[in-house]
Amino acid sequence: MRFWTGARGADMGADGTGIGAITAGDADSPLASGDLALRGLAVEAPSPTWLARHPHLDVVYAALEGSGRVGAYRRTGEESLTPLGKTVPAGEAVCHLAVAPDGTCLIASCWGDGRVVHIPLGADGSLDKPSLAPAAEDPYRAVVSQAAPSGFLLSEEPNEEEERPTRAHAAAFLPDGRVATTDLGYDLVRIWRLGTRGLVPDHQIVFPHGVGPRHMFVHPSGHLHVVTEFSCEVFTLAPDRAGAWRIVSACPAGGLLGDTAAELTASRDRQFVYAGLRGESNAIAVLRVEGNGESLRPIATADSGISVPRHHVIVRDALLVAGQNSNAIVSLSLDERTGLPGRVRHRLEHPTPQHILPIG
Repeated sequence: MRFWTGARGADMGADGTGIGAITAGDADSPLASGDLALRGLAVEAPSPTWLARHPHLDVVYAALEGSGRVGAYRRTGEESLTPLGKTVPAGEAVCHLAVAPDGTCLIASCWGDGRVVHIPLGADGSLDKPSLAPAAEDPYRAVVSQAAPSGFLLSEEPNEEEERPTRAHAAAFLPDGRVATTDLGYDLVRIWRLGTRGLVPDHQIVFPHGVGPRHMFVHPSGHLHVVTEFSCEVFTLAPDRAGAWRIVSACPAGGLLGDTAAELTASRDRQFVYAGLRGESNAIAVLRVEGNGESLRPIATADSGISVPRHHVIVRDALLVAGQNSNAIVSLSLDERTGLPGRVRHRLEHPTPQHILPIG
């Protein structure tokens, strides 16, 4: 199977030179449990740390984190890309892109300055003029004492003198057409409507103080699972009858003191959820989906086999992990029945890998 890879480059003090191409097993197979192989550089690009595909065009988008811009790249061969138009500005340390299911726009999230940016897409997949969404406000600012939302305990006590930075980190398109975005710095998930000129605020969900909501995905049940970077938990959100999203459950992902969570993804049958834990454990936490998707239960923590598992992707019985500090990508076996990862099968040297995207 073929994959695009993103990496940090010279403008972020690393050795990556652009979007790479790798294979796991046979290039044309739907399986990815075989040997890992570097196929070369698909296109030069400065620090493409997050990649996203257009839903029906052979176009890939890259968050160019070091320069704060977004680029579009058209596929020109099995493992090659070429720039599609000019890059457009997003914001400081743009770190995540989510493309609308209908291919009309993408949402860029910027860790450095908290910007959430709506970028229209042309019929050919090219980037149009970006528009900036309204900035977030810290719900804990000037609060001496406040009960946590939905009955959850505060991770730390709010400080009325505290000045925290806003840190937008990810976006997800919801089943009803709205958009969810995380703000890791302000402990928020914000819900937006898509307007004629970009994103329009709908409402927001306040998380416990200091947990740091980071990445998320929508489960087929309609629930939204959100991993928190600082507390290493997975929160589950659901809409009420009026359409307002709220926290319905939370569970620990595991790990050790000093760990921070990274990516969150699910197995092919969506019965298991996997959270990357960076730091002391450098592990992959495994959680089982309970009931109708409204809660999760931790069942295991597996060694990722690398240092700082920045991103991971699952393809049937293979779990591929990008080790930021290992300068390597590894492939772990995965038991689809139990959901448990096994040992490292294959290892591929790769400069500062940040993201692994199936080419399809």
